[in-house]
Amino acid sequence: QVHLVESGGGTVQPGGSLRLSCEASGAADNMYAMAWFRQAAGKDREFVSAIAWLRDNFYYADPVKGRFTLSKDTAMNTIFLQMNDLKPEDTAKYYCALDTKYWRIPRWPEMKRESEYDYWGQGAQVTVSS
Repeated sequence: QVHLVESGGGTVQPGGSLRLSCEASGAADNMYAMAWFRQAAGKDREFVSAIAWLRDNFYYADPVKGRFTLSKDTAMNTIFLQMNDLKPEDTAKYYCALDTKYWRIPRWPEMKRESEYDYWGQGAQVTVSS
């Protein structure tokens, strides 16, 4: 059984930093892409960042480029999202997602789509407020 568990959310002032973690259990041999999405209150869920797991290709949404950094720990089956220079508009629930489809290679820009991912975490709230 595959489980994704996020941690590291919280409340921070504008300009501050937070680091999210997402550990995938039960999927060690079937990890092909992982991603972060976020959903603000009253809005649709949107893509934030993704990694093609085996190729170490990283992708970012334009609003977070230069401020957010995705990284991975292969041994721990974990991804991290370092978020710097946070802005009030970054306030959202952040979800990690996992693609386990072994029969095809994850491609960009398809990796921005929610439908590319098979498993989702429960979400971690990030609030940026003064």
